[in-house]
Amino acid sequence: MIVSASYRTDIPAFYAEWFAHRLKQGWASYRNPYSGREHRLRLDPEAAEGFVFWTRNLGPFFPVLDQLRAAGRPFVVQFTLTGYPAALERATQPVETAVAQLERLAERFGPRVGVWRYDPVFLSDPTPAAFHREQVARLAERLAPLVDEAAFSFAQIYAKTRRNTERAATRHGFGWHDPEAAEKRALLAELAGIAAAAGLRPTLCSQPELLSPPFEPARCIDAARLSDVAEDVGGAPVTARQKGNRPGCLCAESRDLGAYDSCPHGCVYCYAVRDRALALRTYRAHDPAAPGIAPPAGAR
Repeated sequence: MIVSASYRTDIPAFYAEWFAHRLKQGWASYRNPYSGREHRLRLDPEAAEGFVFWTRNLGPFFPVLDQLRAAGRPFVVQFTLTGYPAALERATQPVETAVAQLERLAERFGPRVGVWRYDPVFLSDPTPAAFHREQVARLAERLAPLVDEAAFSFAQIYAKTRRNTERAATRHGFGWHDPEAAEKRALLAELAGIAAAAGLRPTLCSQPELLSPPFEPARCIDAARLSDVAEDVGGAPVTARQKGNRPGCLCAESRDLGAYDSCPHGCVYCYAVRDRALALRTYRAHDPAAPGIAPPAGAR
């Protein structure tokens, strides 16, 4: 089984100590976000074929990555770097710090380990189409020597993302919009062309209706990429079957250890957080020695 850590929260940035402790214990628990049922997941080498980490900040997590590499265990890092203004991304690290972390990741573990995510593309007064074209061009030039794939998606506006975005728009005085599919498709095609021209393979995550060349469909939980990394460390191929999380998703089967409403980055468009204050409470109250990230049901 591939372990995902996590598309529900940023474990490397905020829960590195917790994950290191669970890795030592050989198992962790997570709660099904729909049923509330608690599950136990083994993390030992016989059960966990590989790991996919999702993050905006690898700084606290390099000791864990070093430990996994020393043990010959494959991992991939899905690293989100957009560099949006603070009105949209309240507490993310500076672009220069993020680029330095990707440089460190590639130097230590090779270019197949990291995937750059420019995700999601969000249109607003501070981030119009021209902003995205210029930002992707700048970042692609710097990141092309460090990674081989650039994953994109357009922001999906759920009820909670709309509410959080409207609050931020009122507070900071900006406008925003969710464009029609044709506008999304045209801008994404431009961004994909910019990434491809820099030498990166552009992929699009779970939005087949917006897919056009030079995009390929993304496989964020990618058994083939993990197998390449495993080969580099003398490990066995990763054999997980394809089992996407939603229509259009081509990910391999995985189990995710994260919890919703636990990431304090404060990105207004985030699908995983209803309210940053709630996420901050979860983060501040979490016990690094506990089996899971989320507090017990009814504890908050």
